[in-house]
Formats: sequence, structure tokens, C-alpha cells
Amino acid sequence: MCIKVNKSAVYAGLASCLLLLSGCESSSSDEDTDIGYIQFYNASANAPDIYMTIDEDIELDSEDDDDEHVERTFTGVSYSETGGRIEILEGDYYVELGLQQEDSTARDDLSLIYQQPLEIFEDVISLYVLAEDVTTPRVLNYDIEIIDDDEDDENDLFNLRVLNLHTDIMDVDVYVSGTDETFNEATLVVSSTYTALTDNLKLEQDDYIFYLTASGSDEVLFESTEVSFSFSSQYVLMIRENLGVDTSPFVIDVLTNSSTFEYKNDGSLARFRAFNALNENELLANYNGAVDLYTDTASVQPSVTELNFGQFSEAITLEHGDYSFALNIASSDEQLLKNHLVTLSANDDKTIFFYSSEEYVDHDGDGDVDEDGDGQVDEIEITVNSLVVSNSSNQGIYQHDINIVNLIDDEDFSAVDVYFVRSDEFINTAENSATVPFSANDVISLLNNTYQVFIVASINSSEVILASDYLTLDEESEDLFLLLESDESSATGYKLTFAAQNVE
Repeated sequence: MCIKVNKSAVYAGLASCLLLLSGCESSSSDEDTDIGYIQFYNASANAPDIYMTIDEDIELDSEDDDDEHVERTFTGVSYSETGGRIEILEGDYYVELGLQQEDSTARDDLSLIYQQPLEIFEDVISLYVLAEDVTTPRVLNYDIEIIDDDEDDENDLFNLRVLNLHTDIMDVDVYVSGTDETFNEATLVVSSTYTALTDNLKLEQDDYIFYLTASGSDEVLFESTEVSFSFSSQYVLMIRENLGVDTSPFVIDVLTNSSTFEYKNDGSLARFRAFNALNENELLANYNGAVDLYTDTASVQPSVTELNFGQFSEAITLEHGDYSFALNIASSDEQLLKNHLVTLSANDDKTIFFYSSEEYVDHDGDGDVDEDGDGQVDEIEITVNSLVVSNSSNQGIYQHDINIVNLIDDEDFSAVDVYFVRSDEFINTAENSATVPFSANDVISLLNNTYQVFIVASINSSEVILASDYLTLDEESEDLFLLLESDESSATGYKLTFAAQNVE
């Protein structure tokens, strides 16, 4: 059951596995080389990226000139992700887990949360899992023997273990069925207790549906979409908490040798909010600053009524699917936008920003928008648009996602630069910045600190500050939107606004 949505990732992961050599004369091609594996999975929902270090001798300075000293820090691993399966020579090592609290990701600059001896055995995967609260981390370690099905007659099978990491529902029954069957035809294949890795299951390579119930119950709490296993390999099915909007308490990850694949509850709900960024404009003669929103162009009753300029709607929960949105001037039949496709996938949480853009009209296509030569643009058209943005589900306490949404429509510039400047930085030395075009968004992840935020545009070869403000992030902070808009009432004609991404 290798996940067929991304077979290439499996091959790419195999090709990129790193062999850690214990001596400069060693080689992975030597016949007497004894190879084991180590793999890390981040299951701590409030953890930032976690960096794993493998060290043969922690007493030896990494800067010492010793070609035989194995020390390597690997790329940070985000929540619900894995760093892939890493080849390493059999022997004794130390394993460390650390998190970044400064700019540097060098080992000596990481904050250590775990350090223990590690013994690597031939043909064994040493699986490390960071679970629970990162402030009081719980690190789990499992040894999984490599099973080579190519040497027997069972090469149409695959190997599967289950690990339940859900802190509230600690005893779970796992059922499987064919994709053309229901729970009535499903088979109970294993019961999974919190943090206890199950024994290996051998199943035929095929497509399956997984069902989860509380132990001993026949009430289905989770039903997966189709999961395809097409290779004779080894997988771990991770059961974890659903941080999305659906009522199912579960999400599952299938851990392969190179990555994870997430599966949400089939038939999941989705949620959205709307934001009205439509300024009153003489080209929208009847618009009075408020709109009604319909989730179906043919609907009689709006889903959102009287949404005023500069306001978010309440969160609206729907069945996941494709929707045809329409936007009307409030309490009228005059449509500002219709038949706009919005796709809400299972467990999605999105915000839809409605805004306007202006364009000079060039009827004859000659590039001249002042045909009568009076120094004025002959005609301007206004269009109402929408920008659909995914809300963050992160629960991180050490770093936070800032989703920058640029709704500034200006003929003098098409994009802005956003700088997050700390107390020891200037704009031109800021470590954190982003360039965001009009009607687009970009996400930047920031460590806890106090920042002065500058919005800068290039106008006539000069750098101009459009707006600025201060932002302080700490362990209590939320993931935020940074909204960039025109504002005639401000001194510069522009403004920036912070708003929480997730509002129940």
C-alpha cells in the first residue's frame, strides 16, 4: 500500500538517503558493511521544526580535525512530517533533538530538548517520535526490523504497523475494507494502545479504506479516503489528533521511508470566513459599504448578510465540495460578483478576501488610454475579485505564521516589500522579509520576538515607506493575517492591519 498519489517521492527519498560513514576508508559498497537506519517523526502539535543530530562522540569538538568523527545535523522536521529514513553504519552513537530559537540552525545554536545514547543495529530502523507538549517533551523510540519480502514467495504483500498518538482516545480499534465496501464488510485488523507500536501486519498490496473506533465500539469515528499500497515495503500508520474543523477526532499519517501522507476523514466538513475589503467607489454607484454573500449563485438566502467594509464574517461550516459564490450589494439584487468557484476540501479552513481592482480601458488596443489628448484617462473599469487563503492550523508556541495579504491596487507599483525588523537590525539588514504582489499572499514564519514592521514600495526609483507598526510575538500569540490596504484617511494613504487567522 505505498501511497499512489506520490510514488516518485518514495524513489526520490531512497536516492537521497545519506550514509553516515564511521571512517574515511569505509564505503556503502563494501560487502561487510553493516547498515542500519534512523528515522524521526514530529508528532508534537505545538513544536516548531525539530532538528535531529547524530553524533558518534559528543565529547569530541565538531571543529576538531578528525575525519572519522561522525556528526551530522539534519534539516528541521515540521509537525506531522518525517525527515526520511537515514542509512547509518551499525554502532554506538548519540541522538539529539533541538529546536531553533535564534537565526542559526547550527547544532551549537539549537535549544536541546533531548539527548540519549543510540545503538544502531544491522537491518533495523530506529524510529524516534516526538510526542505531546514540546515544553515537556516525550520522545519515543522503537526498533523495527527490516523485512525483505523479495526473498520469499510473499512479494505481493506489504508490512504495516500502527502507532496511536492521540492523547484523548488512547485505545483504538483499526478496521480495513476494500474500496468498494463499507464498514459492515470491514475487518478488525489490530487494536492500538497509546504509544504502543503494534506488531507487524502483512496485507496484500491493494487499495483500502481504514476505519477507527474507540476500543470495543462499533461507532465509526474516522473513515479514510482511499489509501493505496503498491509496493512490498514497510509502513507505520500514525493516528493523531485532528486539528482541523471536522467533527472526527482523528487524522492518520502513513509513514513511508521518505515522507508522510496525510488522510482526513472522508466526508469531512470545511469552514470559511469572508472579509470585505471593497472600498466605496464612484464606479460602484450603488455600493454603500456592505455586501451579502451567497455560497450558491442560485441561492435565495445569503449565507452572510450586511458584511461591512473592513470586517470579517463569522465562520461558516459546510460540507466539503465545490461552491459557486456570489456577492451582492447588501439588501439588493445587484450582483458584484457571481459564479465564483471556491473549492473547500475536507477539513479546510479558509478566508475569502473580496476586493476591487481598476484597469484603464484601451478599446482599440493601441496602448493609448487618452485618445482625446486631454491628459486624462478616457475610461476606467472596476472589477470585483476574491482571494482565497488557507488559514493556519498551527499550534506552535515558539514560532508563528504571518500570512501577508496585499490588497493595495496602485498604478505606481505592483508589489510591496514587507520587512520584520528586530531591535538590532535595520531594514536593509532584516533577516525576515517578503515581497508580495497585489492580489496575492505569502506566509512567513517568525520566531518569538518584537518586530517593527515596514511596508515599502519602489516608486520612481525611490524606496517609500507606506506604513509601519510594531508586532510582538510570544508563547501566547496566534498565527496572524497581515492585511495591506489603501486608506485615504491615513497620512500615507495606506495601512496595515493584524488579524487572527482562526476565530471560532
